[in-house]
Amino acid sequence: MASLRDLYPIPEIDSCWTVPQGFEAAFDWDYDDGRKQMMHLYQKGKDMQWDALNRIDWALELDTENPMEMPDEMSGIYHTPVWAKMSKAEQANTRRHMQAWTMSQFMQGEQAALVCAAKIVQQVPDLDAKFYASTQVMDEARHVETYKKFLQKLGLAYPMTGPLQTLVDQALRDSRWDMTYLAMQVVIEGLALAAFGNIREISRNQLTQQVNAYVMQDESRHVAFGRLTLSEYYPQLTQAERDEREEFLVEACYHMRDRFEARELYAHLDLPVDVIVEAQRESEFQKHFRTSLFQRIVPIVRDIGLWSDKIQAAYADMGVLGFADTDYASLEATDHERAEEFDEINKRTRQHYVEEVAAVGAAAL
Repeated sequence: MASLRDLYPIPEIDSCWTVPQGFEAAFDWDYDDGRKQMMHLYQKGKDMQWDALNRIDWALELDTENPMEMPDEMSGIYHTPVWAKMSKAEQANTRRHMQAWTMSQFMQGEQAALVCAAKIVQQVPDLDAKFYASTQVMDEARHVETYKKFLQKLGLAYPMTGPLQTLVDQALRDSRWDMTYLAMQVVIEGLALAAFGNIREISRNQLTQQVNAYVMQDESRHVAFGRLTLSEYYPQLTQAERDEREEFLVEACYHMRDRFEARELYAHLDLPVDVIVEAQRESEFQKHFRTSLFQRIVPIVRDIGLWSDKIQAAYADMGVLGFADTDYASLEATDHERAEEFDEINKRTRQHYVEEVAAVGAAAL
């Protein structure tokens, strides 16, 4: 089977990206029992490990013209004259590329999370946090495996988008452990959770639903890990240190909001990039989509205590301040329940298959 690098339609992409590191690895010689909440999260991380090859029903098919079975209205280009002028074949090809681009960004983000989680294991000073972060390393490896397998089945993949690469680069280069948490656990994974959730609920392709539902079940724990750690750490900072983190947070949120413009995708398809991006920005549907991406980030930012007038003004400008009152525990519960629903569907499918094989065997006697 071809490597994903071979499936990139964009040429001259390096096969390896390296980011220089300069930080201290911390050892915790106390070996105490750890914080109750953190150790509870660590236990959940151990208990809820799963195998991507066995839990997901990879026999499910992807339609060639609409692999994820998403409504066209979900795409930014649908709301432009460019889409209306396309033939059915051109729309099908564009749809396939857009969906591959979206799932590729999820996969690229998961590898970034894998590397960041490994960095956190080394840097964070408390052993209980190292314990939990080690379970996240395994989670992220499984997520990369899952999206990689999905994209191989789809037969098309894209490299990491520029805005995401910039933020990941900043998270990895910064020598302070909490900045890696802030960039990855809060911003990147918080936004990804909202994007995963949109697809999980709107897609009509069961393989797509399963992949995103199972990844979300893990990611909810990862964001909770960031919230727990940073909410205890940030009250200890000076005002100048808090200001610096809030400035980074505002910039990162604007940056991530723009990562879904998909400029490189449209350029590859030889479409008028600026025309499409401008139309997307003016689309009421796309405005709602970009706003919904912050459903998970805003309440976490409030909970970790980075809630100055500057932060609130930025979120008001983005139109997302209202998410501060989101019941995050309810979202976590839904993430877990939806994953279990797919477990039950797969269980019934396997049982039905066993019964059919047994019936065929009995008829042959």
